[in-house]
Amino acid sequence: MSSLSDRLRPTPRRLSAVLVPVLTAALAATIVSVVDRSSEPTAVALPPISGAVSGVTGATEIRSVAYTQAVAAAKAKKPKVTVIGTGGTISGVATSRSSFTDYQSGRIAIGDMVARLQPEIGQVADVSTVQFGNKGSGGYTIAEFHALTLAVETALDKADAVVVTSGTDTMEEFAYWLDLTVQSRKPVVITGAMRPWAAVTPDGPQVIGADGPANLYNSIVLAASQSTYCYGTVLLLGDEFHAARDVTKTSSYRMDTFQTRELGVLGWVDGPNIKVGRAPARVEDCDAKKRWLTPFDLSKVAPTAVPRVEIVYGYQQAGGEAITAFADAGVKGIVTAGTGAGGISSAQSSARTAAAAKGVVFVSTTRTGSGSVYGGSTSAPIIAGDDLLPQKARLLLMLGLAFAPTDVAQVRTWVTTLGNPEWNTTPKGSPKN
Repeated sequence: MSSLSDRLRPTPRRLSAVLVPVLTAALAATIVSVVDRSSEPTAVALPPISGAVSGVTGATEIRSVAYTQAVAAAKAKKPKVTVIGTGGTISGVATSRSSFTDYQSGRIAIGDMVARLQPEIGQVADVSTVQFGNKGSGGYTIAEFHALTLAVETALDKADAVVVTSGTDTMEEFAYWLDLTVQSRKPVVITGAMRPWAAVTPDGPQVIGADGPANLYNSIVLAASQSTYCYGTVLLLGDEFHAARDVTKTSSYRMDTFQTRELGVLGWVDGPNIKVGRAPARVEDCDAKKRWLTPFDLSKVAPTAVPRVEIVYGYQQAGGEAITAFADAGVKGIVTAGTGAGGISSAQSSARTAAAAKGVVFVSTTRTGSGSVYGGSTSAPIIAGDDLLPQKARLLLMLGLAFAPTDVAQVRTWVTTLGNPEWNTTPKGSPKN
Protein backbone atom coordinates (compact mmCIF):
# COMPACT_ATOMS: atom_id res chain seq x y z
CA MET A 1 0.00 0.00 0.00
CA SER A 2 1.34 3.42 -0.88
CA SER A 3 2.18 5.92 1.83
CA LEU A 4 0.02 8.95 2.58
CA SER A 5 2.60 11.23 1.02
CA ASP A 6 2.59 9.14 -2.18
CA ARG A 7 -1.18 9.17 -2.38
CA LEU A 8 -1.59 12.88 -1.76
CA ARG A 9 1.65 14.11 -3.28
CA PRO A 10 1.79 17.91 -2.76
CA THR A 11 2.30 19.79 -6.01
CA PRO A 12 2.16 23.54 -6.73
CA ARG A 13 -1.40 24.76 -6.38
CA ARG A 14 -0.79 26.91 -9.43
CA LEU A 15 -1.59 23.78 -11.45
CA SER A 16 -5.21 24.32 -10.51
CA ALA A 17 -5.41 27.25 -12.92
CA VAL A 18 -4.87 24.73 -15.72
CA LEU A 19 -6.39 21.59 -14.24
CA VAL A 20 -9.66 22.96 -12.88
CA PRO A 21 -11.12 24.03 -16.26
CA VAL A 22 -10.10 20.68 -17.72
CA LEU A 23 -11.56 18.69 -14.82
CA THR A 24 -14.68 20.84 -14.80
CA ALA A 25 -15.29 20.16 -18.48
CA ALA A 26 -14.53 16.45 -18.07
CA LEU A 27 -16.66 16.02 -14.97
CA ALA A 28 -19.62 18.16 -15.99
CA ALA A 29 -22.75 16.09 -16.23
CA THR A 30 -26.53 16.20 -16.05
CA ILE A 31 -28.38 14.21 -13.42
CA VAL A 32 -30.83 10.92 -13.55
CA SER A 33 -33.54 9.97 -11.00
CA VAL A 34 -32.86 10.29 -7.26
CA VAL A 35 -35.92 8.36 -6.21
CA ASP A 36 -37.83 5.45 -7.68
CA ARG A 37 -41.40 6.32 -6.74
CA SER A 38 -42.96 3.22 -8.28
CA SER A 39 -42.73 1.31 -5.01
CA GLU A 40 -44.31 4.02 -2.84
CA PRO A 41 -47.80 3.55 -1.39
CA THR A 42 -50.55 5.24 -3.41
CA ALA A 43 -53.19 5.49 -0.71
CA VAL A 44 -52.74 9.25 -0.44
CA ALA A 45 -52.79 11.06 -3.75
CA LEU A 46 -50.35 13.95 -3.86
CA PRO A 47 -50.19 16.61 -6.56
CA PRO A 48 -47.22 16.53 -8.93
CA ILE A 49 -44.17 18.14 -7.37
CA SER A 50 -42.25 20.28 -9.80
CA GLY A 51 -39.25 20.59 -7.51
CA ALA A 52 -38.64 16.86 -7.07
CA VAL A 53 -35.46 15.62 -8.69
CA SER A 54 -36.09 14.09 -12.08
CA GLY A 55 -32.54 13.13 -12.74
CA VAL A 56 -29.15 12.53 -10.93
CA THR A 57 -25.86 11.81 -12.65
CA GLY A 58 -22.57 11.50 -10.91
CA ALA A 59 -19.47 12.97 -12.47
CA THR A 60 -18.70 10.89 -15.53
CA GLU A 61 -14.96 10.76 -14.91
CA ILE A 62 -15.27 9.23 -11.42
CA ARG A 63 -14.16 5.64 -12.07
CA SER A 64 -15.38 4.29 -8.75
CA VAL A 65 -17.40 1.16 -8.10
CA ALA A 66 -18.45 2.39 -4.65
CA TYR A 67 -19.61 5.75 -6.04
CA THR A 68 -21.58 4.13 -8.85
CA GLN A 69 -23.23 1.68 -6.47
CA ALA A 70 -24.22 4.46 -4.05
CA VAL A 71 -25.86 6.55 -6.78
CA ALA A 72 -27.65 3.47 -8.15
CA ALA A 73 -28.94 2.53 -4.69
CA ALA A 74 -30.44 6.01 -4.29
CA LYS A 75 -32.49 5.38 -7.43
CA ALA A 76 -33.59 1.89 -6.41
CA LYS A 77 -35.26 2.88 -3.14
CA LYS A 78 -36.13 5.99 -1.23
CA PRO A 79 -33.00 7.10 0.69
CA LYS A 80 -32.96 7.79 4.42
CA VAL A 81 -31.63 11.22 5.35
CA THR A 82 -31.08 12.49 8.89
CA VAL A 83 -31.09 16.26 9.43
CA ILE A 84 -29.13 17.46 12.45
CA GLY A 85 -29.98 20.96 13.64
CA THR A 86 -27.54 23.21 15.46
CA GLY A 87 -29.36 26.54 15.13
CA GLY A 88 -28.27 29.70 13.35
CA THR A 89 -30.15 32.19 11.19
CA ILE A 90 -32.03 29.41 9.41
CA SER A 91 -33.83 28.73 12.71
CA GLY A 92 -34.34 32.42 13.42
CA VAL A 93 -37.48 34.43 14.11
CA ALA A 94 -37.57 38.02 12.85
CA THR A 95 -39.47 40.96 14.29
CA SER A 96 -41.52 41.25 11.10
CA ARG A 97 -41.89 39.61 7.68
CA SER A 98 -39.74 42.34 6.13
CA SER A 99 -36.99 42.26 8.75
CA PHE A 100 -33.91 40.52 7.34
CA THR A 101 -31.39 41.58 9.99
CA ASP A 102 -33.41 42.06 13.21
CA TYR A 103 -34.09 38.56 14.50
CA GLN A 104 -33.26 35.95 17.13
CA SER A 105 -31.53 32.82 15.91
CA GLY A 106 -32.13 29.37 17.34
CA ARG A 107 -35.88 29.76 17.88
CA ILE A 108 -37.29 27.07 15.58
CA ALA A 109 -36.75 23.33 16.10
CA ILE A 110 -35.26 21.39 13.21
CA GLY A 111 -38.18 18.95 13.31
CA ASP A 112 -40.62 21.82 12.73
CA MET A 113 -38.58 23.15 9.80
CA VAL A 114 -38.48 19.76 8.08
CA ALA A 115 -42.22 19.32 8.72
CA ARG A 116 -42.87 22.52 6.78
CA LEU A 117 -41.19 20.98 3.74
CA GLN A 118 -43.76 18.19 3.66
CA PRO A 119 -45.30 16.62 1.67
CA GLU A 120 -42.76 17.57 -1.03
CA ILE A 121 -39.61 16.41 0.77
CA GLY A 122 -41.30 13.13 1.67
CA GLN A 123 -41.33 12.17 -1.99
CA VAL A 124 -37.55 12.63 -2.14
CA ALA A 125 -36.40 10.89 1.06
CA ASP A 126 -37.47 9.45 4.38
CA VAL A 127 -36.28 12.24 6.66
CA SER A 128 -35.61 12.05 10.39
CA THR A 129 -34.26 14.84 12.60
CA VAL A 130 -31.90 15.31 15.54
CA GLN A 131 -31.80 18.54 17.56
CA PHE A 132 -28.11 18.73 18.48
CA GLY A 133 -28.29 22.37 19.60
CA ASN A 134 -30.00 25.65 18.75
CA LYS A 135 -27.69 28.66 18.87
CA GLY A 136 -25.45 30.79 16.71
CA SER A 137 -22.52 29.02 15.05
CA GLY A 138 -19.95 31.18 16.84
CA GLY A 139 -21.21 29.97 20.22
CA TYR A 140 -20.02 26.38 19.76
CA THR A 141 -16.88 25.06 21.42
CA ILE A 142 -14.37 22.61 20.00
CA ALA A 143 -15.64 20.06 22.52
CA GLU A 144 -19.09 20.49 20.97
CA PHE A 145 -17.55 20.12 17.51
CA HIS A 146 -16.13 16.82 18.77
CA ALA A 147 -19.59 15.73 19.90
CA LEU A 148 -21.15 16.85 16.62
CA THR A 149 -18.85 14.58 14.65
CA LEU A 150 -19.88 11.62 16.79
CA ALA A 151 -23.56 12.57 16.35
CA VAL A 152 -23.13 12.64 12.56
CA GLU A 153 -21.43 9.25 12.60
CA THR A 154 -24.16 7.78 14.79
CA ALA A 155 -26.78 9.03 12.35
CA LEU A 156 -24.86 7.60 9.39
CA ASP A 157 -24.95 4.14 10.96
CA LYS A 158 -28.57 3.91 9.77
CA ALA A 159 -29.08 6.82 7.37
CA ASP A 160 -27.83 7.03 3.80
CA ALA A 161 -26.79 10.66 4.27
CA VAL A 162 -26.78 13.49 6.79
CA VAL A 163 -27.64 17.17 6.48
CA VAL A 164 -26.39 19.54 9.18
CA THR A 165 -27.87 23.01 9.64
CA SER A 166 -25.80 25.75 11.26
CA GLY A 167 -25.29 29.47 11.42
CA THR A 168 -23.30 30.92 8.54
CA ASP A 169 -20.76 32.93 10.57
CA THR A 170 -18.51 29.93 11.17
CA MET A 171 -20.26 27.44 8.87
CA GLU A 172 -17.08 26.92 6.84
CA GLU A 173 -15.34 25.82 10.05
CA PHE A 174 -18.20 23.45 10.91
CA ALA A 175 -17.90 22.02 7.41
CA TYR A 176 -14.13 21.56 7.37
CA TRP A 177 -14.09 20.04 10.85
CA LEU A 178 -16.65 17.45 9.74
CA ASP A 179 -14.75 16.92 6.48
CA LEU A 180 -11.60 16.09 8.45
CA THR A 181 -13.19 13.93 11.13
CA VAL A 182 -16.28 12.04 9.87
CA GLN A 183 -15.33 8.42 9.28
CA SER A 184 -17.86 7.62 6.57
CA ARG A 185 -17.93 8.02 2.81
CA LYS A 186 -21.67 8.73 2.85
CA PRO A 187 -22.74 12.29 1.89
CA VAL A 188 -22.64 15.00 4.55
CA VAL A 189 -24.15 18.33 3.51
CA ILE A 190 -24.12 21.45 5.68
CA THR A 191 -26.54 24.30 5.07
CA GLY A 192 -28.09 27.36 6.64
CA ALA A 193 -29.53 30.72 5.65
CA MET A 194 -28.74 34.39 5.36
CA ARG A 195 -32.28 35.39 6.30
CA PRO A 196 -34.44 34.14 9.21
CA TRP A 197 -37.19 31.59 8.57
CA ALA A 198 -40.28 33.02 10.32
CA ALA A 199 -41.64 36.29 11.64
CA VAL A 200 -42.84 37.24 15.16
CA THR A 201 -43.23 33.65 16.46
CA PRO A 202 -41.62 30.30 15.57
CA ASP A 203 -44.82 29.20 13.82
CA GLY A 204 -45.46 32.63 12.33
CA PRO A 205 -45.54 33.62 8.67
CA GLN A 206 -42.44 33.13 6.56
CA VAL A 207 -40.05 36.05 6.22
CA ILE A 208 -40.24 37.64 2.76
CA GLY A 209 -37.50 36.14 0.62
CA ALA A 210 -36.40 33.65 3.29
CA ASP A 211 -33.72 31.37 1.81
CA GLY A 212 -33.78 28.77 4.56
CA PRO A 213 -36.60 26.58 3.23
CA ALA A 214 -35.06 26.27 -0.25
CA ASN A 215 -31.57 25.68 1.15
CA LEU A 216 -32.79 22.95 3.48
CA TYR A 217 -34.90 21.32 0.77
CA ASN A 218 -32.07 21.36 -1.76
CA SER A 219 -29.58 20.02 0.79
CA ILE A 220 -31.80 17.02 1.52
CA VAL A 221 -32.27 16.46 -2.23
CA LEU A 222 -28.50 16.61 -2.82
CA ALA A 223 -27.72 14.32 0.12
CA ALA A 224 -30.37 11.80 -0.93
CA SER A 225 -29.05 11.67 -4.50
CA GLN A 226 -25.62 10.39 -3.32
CA SER A 227 -24.08 12.72 -5.92
CA THR A 228 -21.45 13.71 -3.35
CA TYR A 229 -20.65 10.22 -2.11
CA CYS A 230 -16.92 10.17 -1.20
CA TYR A 231 -16.74 13.97 -1.56
CA GLY A 232 -16.45 14.42 2.19
CA THR A 233 -18.51 17.29 3.61
CA VAL A 234 -19.96 19.83 1.20
CA LEU A 235 -21.62 23.17 1.91
CA LEU A 236 -24.81 24.21 0.11
CA LEU A 237 -26.41 27.64 -0.01
CA GLY A 238 -28.13 29.44 -2.84
CA ASP A 239 -28.42 26.36 -5.10
CA GLU A 240 -24.61 25.91 -5.16
CA PHE A 241 -22.53 23.33 -3.32
CA HIS A 242 -18.87 23.75 -2.43
CA ALA A 243 -16.00 21.68 -1.04
CA ALA A 244 -15.63 22.17 2.73
CA ARG A 245 -11.89 22.72 2.45
CA ASP A 246 -12.10 25.50 -0.11
CA VAL A 247 -15.29 27.48 0.55
CA THR A 248 -15.37 30.70 2.58
CA LYS A 249 -17.88 33.33 3.62
CA THR A 250 -17.15 36.51 1.68
CA SER A 251 -19.88 38.96 2.71
CA SER A 252 -21.69 39.79 5.94
CA TYR A 253 -25.16 40.15 4.40
CA ARG A 254 -25.22 39.11 0.73
CA MET A 255 -27.18 35.99 -0.16
CA ASP A 256 -24.35 34.67 -2.36
CA THR A 257 -21.81 35.06 0.43
CA PHE A 258 -20.23 31.59 0.14
CA GLN A 259 -17.65 31.31 -2.61
CA THR A 260 -14.74 29.09 -3.56
CA ARG A 261 -12.18 31.50 -4.88
CA GLU A 262 -9.95 30.35 -7.75
CA LEU A 263 -11.30 26.79 -7.82
CA GLY A 264 -15.05 27.40 -8.13
CA VAL A 265 -18.14 25.52 -7.01
CA LEU A 266 -18.49 21.74 -7.09
CA GLY A 267 -21.93 21.90 -8.66
CA TRP A 268 -25.45 23.25 -8.69
CA VAL A 269 -28.98 22.19 -7.79
CA ASP A 270 -31.19 23.62 -10.54
CA GLY A 271 -34.72 22.63 -9.61
CA PRO A 272 -35.10 18.99 -10.69
CA ASN A 273 -31.50 18.79 -11.93
CA ILE A 274 -28.24 18.36 -10.07
CA LYS A 275 -25.20 19.35 -12.11
CA VAL A 276 -21.86 18.06 -10.84
CA GLY A 277 -19.05 20.22 -12.17
CA ARG A 278 -15.96 18.89 -10.40
CA ALA A 279 -14.87 16.61 -7.58
CA PRO A 280 -12.43 16.95 -4.65
CA ALA A 281 -9.18 15.01 -5.03
CA ARG A 282 -10.10 12.55 -2.27
CA VAL A 283 -12.72 10.99 -4.57
CA GLU A 284 -9.77 9.32 -6.31
CA ASP A 285 -9.52 6.96 -3.31
CA CYS A 286 -13.26 6.22 -3.06
CA ASP A 287 -12.80 2.47 -3.69
CA ALA A 288 -9.98 2.22 -1.16
CA LYS A 289 -11.78 3.05 2.08
CA LYS A 290 -8.69 2.90 4.29
CA ARG A 291 -6.90 5.38 2.06
CA TRP A 292 -9.98 7.60 1.75
CA LEU A 293 -10.46 7.95 5.50
CA THR A 294 -8.58 10.63 7.42
CA PRO A 295 -6.53 9.64 10.49
CA PHE A 296 -8.70 11.80 12.75
CA ASP A 297 -11.07 9.25 14.28
CA LEU A 298 -12.56 11.16 17.21
CA SER A 299 -13.88 7.99 18.85
CA LYS A 300 -10.24 7.37 19.81
CA VAL A 301 -9.49 10.85 21.21
CA ALA A 302 -11.23 12.68 24.04
CA PRO A 303 -12.33 16.31 23.55
CA THR A 304 -9.80 17.35 26.20
CA ALA A 305 -6.98 16.00 24.04
CA VAL A 306 -7.61 18.63 21.36
CA PRO A 307 -5.17 21.45 22.20
CA ARG A 308 -5.54 25.19 21.89
CA VAL A 309 -4.43 26.65 18.57
CA GLU A 310 -4.68 30.38 17.89
CA ILE A 311 -4.42 32.71 14.88
CA VAL A 312 -2.20 35.81 14.72
CA TYR A 313 -2.87 38.41 12.03
CA GLY A 314 -0.13 40.18 10.12
CA TYR A 315 -0.18 43.91 9.33
CA GLN A 316 2.11 46.94 9.06
CA GLN A 317 4.67 47.04 11.92
CA ALA A 318 2.81 44.36 13.87
CA GLY A 319 4.14 43.67 17.35
CA GLY A 320 5.19 40.23 18.51
CA GLU A 321 3.52 40.42 21.90
CA ALA A 322 0.47 38.38 20.84
CA ILE A 323 2.66 35.43 19.82
CA THR A 324 4.65 35.67 23.04
CA ALA A 325 1.49 35.86 25.15
CA PHE A 326 -0.07 32.86 23.44
CA ALA A 327 3.11 30.82 23.92
CA ASP A 328 3.30 31.80 27.59
CA ALA A 329 -0.36 30.81 28.01
CA GLY A 330 0.42 27.26 26.91
CA VAL A 331 -0.97 27.39 23.40
CA LYS A 332 0.38 24.42 21.41
CA GLY A 333 -0.01 25.83 17.91
CA ILE A 334 -0.29 29.18 16.17
CA VAL A 335 -1.41 29.97 12.62
CA THR A 336 -0.03 33.19 11.19
CA ALA A 337 -2.27 34.98 8.68
CA GLY A 338 0.52 36.88 6.99
CA THR A 339 0.63 39.56 4.35
CA GLY A 340 1.07 38.63 0.70
CA ALA A 341 2.67 35.19 0.47
CA GLY A 342 2.58 34.75 4.25
CA GLY A 343 4.96 37.48 5.39
CA ILE A 344 5.02 38.64 9.02
CA SER A 345 6.74 41.60 10.66
CA SER A 346 10.24 41.44 12.09
CA ALA A 347 8.83 41.64 15.62
CA GLN A 348 6.44 38.78 14.92
CA SER A 349 9.24 36.78 13.32
CA SER A 350 11.45 37.17 16.41
CA ALA A 351 8.59 36.17 18.68
CA ARG A 352 7.83 33.18 16.47
CA THR A 353 11.44 31.99 16.63
CA ALA A 354 11.38 32.16 20.42
CA ALA A 355 8.02 30.40 20.69
CA ALA A 356 9.07 27.69 18.23
CA ALA A 357 12.12 27.02 20.38
CA LYS A 358 9.70 26.31 23.23
CA GLY A 359 7.84 23.75 21.13
CA VAL A 360 4.96 25.82 19.70
CA VAL A 361 4.10 24.62 16.18
CA PHE A 362 3.36 27.23 13.52
CA VAL A 363 1.53 27.10 10.20
CA SER A 364 2.04 30.00 7.79
CA THR A 365 -0.95 31.19 5.74
CA THR A 366 -1.95 34.38 3.95
CA ARG A 367 -4.55 36.95 4.91
CA THR A 368 -5.35 37.64 1.22
CA GLY A 369 -8.07 34.99 1.03
CA SER A 370 -6.46 33.03 -1.80
CA GLY A 371 -3.06 32.03 -3.11
CA SER A 372 -0.32 29.77 -1.81
CA VAL A 373 2.27 30.07 0.94
CA TYR A 374 5.40 28.02 0.32
CA GLY A 375 8.58 27.38 2.25
CA GLY A 376 8.28 26.81 5.96
CA SER A 377 11.29 25.51 7.84
CA THR A 378 12.98 22.12 7.94
CA SER A 379 14.80 22.90 11.19
CA ALA A 380 12.00 24.60 13.17
CA PRO A 381 8.33 23.68 13.68
CA ILE A 382 7.15 26.16 11.04
CA ILE A 383 4.96 24.63 8.32
CA ALA A 384 3.84 26.23 5.06
CA GLY A 385 0.06 26.08 4.80
CA ASP A 386 -0.10 26.42 1.01
CA ASP A 387 -3.55 27.85 0.18
CA LEU A 388 -5.36 26.78 3.35
CA LEU A 389 -7.32 29.68 4.81
CA PRO A 390 -6.13 30.60 8.34
CA GLN A 391 -9.34 29.38 9.99
CA LYS A 392 -9.10 26.05 8.15
CA ALA A 393 -5.38 25.65 8.90
CA ARG A 394 -6.17 26.16 12.58
CA LEU A 395 -8.56 23.21 12.64
CA LEU A 396 -6.13 20.94 10.80
CA LEU A 397 -3.25 21.92 13.09
CA MET A 398 -5.47 21.38 16.12
CA LEU A 399 -6.35 17.85 15.01
CA GLY A 400 -2.77 17.11 13.97
CA LEU A 401 -1.48 18.06 17.40
CA ALA A 402 -4.25 16.05 19.08
CA PHE A 403 -3.28 12.85 17.23
CA ALA A 404 0.49 13.42 17.10
CA PRO A 405 1.28 15.82 19.97
CA THR A 406 5.04 15.26 19.90
CA ASP A 407 5.59 14.41 16.25
CA VAL A 408 6.07 17.61 14.26
CA ALA A 409 7.15 15.65 11.19
CA GLN A 410 3.82 13.82 11.15
CA VAL A 411 1.88 17.04 11.61
CA ARG A 412 3.87 18.58 8.74
CA THR A 413 2.97 15.61 6.52
CA TRP A 414 -0.71 15.95 7.32
CA VAL A 415 -0.73 19.69 6.59
CA THR A 416 1.16 19.37 3.32
CA THR A 417 -0.70 16.31 2.01
CA LEU A 418 -4.07 15.74 3.68
CA GLY A 419 -4.53 19.49 4.06
CA ASN A 420 -3.53 20.21 0.47
CA PRO A 421 -4.67 17.26 -1.65
CA GLU A 422 -4.48 17.40 -5.42
CA TRP A 423 -5.44 15.12 -8.27
CA ASN A 424 -2.58 12.85 -9.32
CA THR A 425 -2.05 13.87 -12.95
CA THR A 426 1.25 12.06 -13.45
CA PRO A 427 0.88 9.49 -16.28
CA LYS A 428 1.48 5.89 -15.31
CA GLY A 429 4.88 4.49 -16.13
CA SER A 430 7.76 6.69 -17.24
CA PRO A 431 6.68 8.47 -20.43
CA LYS A 432 9.54 10.05 -22.36
CA ASN A 433 7.43 12.95 -23.54
